[in-house]
Amino acid sequence: MNSSAAAPGADRAREVPGDAKAGARAEVPVYKLIVATSVGNALEWYDLIVYGYFAVTISKLFFPAHDETVSLLMALGTFALSYLARPLGAFVLGAYADRRGRRASLMLSIAMMTVGTGLIAFMPTYAAIGVWAPIGIFASRLMQGFSAGGEFGSSTAFLVEHVPNRPGFMSSWQFASQGASTLLASAFGAILTGALTQPQLESWGWRVPFLFGMLVGPIGLYIRKYVDETPAFANDVARKQAVPGTHDAPGKSPVWEVLATQKSRLLVCIGALILTTTANYMILYMPTYATKQLGLPPAQGFIATLVTGFVIMTLTPFVGHWSDKVGRIRIMLAAGVLFLCTVYPAFAFMNAHASLATMMVVMLWVGTLKAVYFAPIPALMSSLFPTRTRATGMAVGYNLGTTIFGGFTPLAVAWLIAATGNKLAPGLYLMAGAVISLSTLSIARFRMGAR
Repeated sequence: MNSSAAAPGADRAREVPGDAKAGARAEVPVYKLIVATSVGNALEWYDLIVYGYFAVTISKLFFPAHDETVSLLMALGTFALSYLARPLGAFVLGAYADRRGRRASLMLSIAMMTVGTGLIAFMPTYAAIGVWAPIGIFASRLMQGFSAGGEFGSSTAFLVEHVPNRPGFMSSWQFASQGASTLLASAFGAILTGALTQPQLESWGWRVPFLFGMLVGPIGLYIRKYVDETPAFANDVARKQAVPGTHDAPGKSPVWEVLATQKSRLLVCIGALILTTTANYMILYMPTYATKQLGLPPAQGFIATLVTGFVIMTLTPFVGHWSDKVGRIRIMLAAGVLFLCTVYPAFAFMNAHASLATMMVVMLWVGTLKAVYFAPIPALMSSLFPTRTRATGMAVGYNLGTTIFGGFTPLAVAWLIAATGNKLAPGLYLMAGAVISLSTLSIARFRMGAR
């Protein structure tokens, strides 16, 4: 990985020299690249955060049951099962990005994401159409999961390949946009639950955030339409065209190459992601945890998560820039050790002194550690794969990690608390994730030479 970093004030993407067939390109403003990619990633996370935040309301309207816990588990189970579509989307859209271009894949993924969000926004409830209501919610979440499966790999490759001398800074905007999503979704949650009565919230209020997300999609689609393909991909295509049959050779598809020759790189991606993805979905679950376990009003849970979103949004790009100077793994190891040592005491403190103030302090600490660990990951992952398989490798690694250890986190934690009666189960769950990720990073550093 390149440890050098351009001056923070640089505002143009560096052109990568290559075959003349790639065509001359005007320099693209960095802010335009960041906005074009971040809007889709932000929409992806905004949609799933909103679903998680309003899981209690959605469970009543679409998954009615005699026991409220069973109803909630059904809603969270639908959330978790929809993640099974993400690896499929990673294979299909990741390979599409490596075959047809990062821009083409990004256009397709945001269009599908917008449709899925719109379906949830207008879905009739169980009282109106019966069993078709939960089936419709599940189908919508599957579409969102499939589209999200290709978003991370394509957008990260797009950013890194446009500005290859600043991979940490550029790719960190992927996760900064997730912080913005948390901030926006939490704001909707706090305002709606604080201003509306429960009947109003269940009647129409919960649909407002999904309608907003549906309207953001076309804006992202328009922006992505007017950005160029990456020079690295264009040069790679030109190279393949110079050797007839190279890109059509049997057994040489991006998916085949990743699974056949780059399995260890995939495992590093998955292992490194475990800590941050479990933390992500734990944050998503916190408004429900605040209501069910801490006995706090719903609005206070959303206010506390606003802090996390703000920290992640603002701190992540600075850490990404820092990682271009000192290396990725060194920063991630330090943050991971702090996470391992402090997350359980933080949950114990929050439960012993349940209040908005203590929850905000804990979420501030979790958000800070998460941002520091989080920021270098996209650049680390992109460095593990060559251009020809980069989008596929990152998409598959990222989505297998989030499917196995992320999407099932709210369901697993809710079940653990119900089965054991231990309100500190989230802390133990995060500690287990930290141990696996720290072990993976150590192996990557000392066995594979990653830094």
